Amino acid sequence: LGNDDNQFEISMANSGCEVHRFDPSIKSAHIQEGRHLWYHRLSIDWRDPNPAIAAHKLHSNTKKLGTILNEFGHQKIDVLKADVESAEWKILENLILEDVVKQIGQLVFEVHIHWPGFEVSGNDSTVVRYWYSLLRELELKDFRLFHTYKDLSKPQMFLKKEAFNASSCYTLSWVNTRWK
Repeated sequence: LGNDDNQFEISMANSGCEVHRFDPSIKSAHIQEGRHLWYHRLSIDWRDPNPAIAAHKLHSNTKKLGTILNEFGHQKIDVLKADVESAEWKILENLILEDVVKQIGQLVFEVHIHWPGFEVSGNDSTVVRYWYSLLRELELKDFRLFHTYKDLSKPQMFLKKEAFNASSCYTLSWVNTRWK
């Protein structure tokens, strides 16, 4: 989900894995590139669009991941990789609340730590509690963090609304220990 760097997806597809990339900017609704790689003109969101509004936006197609899984007839996702530029917290919340997370074997999320009000409302402490509660819910659903990465060339800011473009970004990877 998201991100312009598609080397991981290409490598997975070349290894024989079925890979679906979601990019709302492509011209066709679905493009197959090679035997195992598909591009879809969709954007993943934490809510399905209002049908009345969606009908007026022909090229804007956002859906929840659970809705897409149902439409594609998929029962599980072995690896979900997401870099959705700060929407990850709400998408993660939706995956947990709708129990879609149990259909995922591994999660690789680039998380952005911004200031209160950017994607999550509240003050510093309520936003941090919100982030923590989602990470804790993953743990309660038997996901274990197995890898973290911080690009040290990017800003090292935390909850600093006053500074332009102030955020920190981490790649967090979990494995579902109940995965079969």
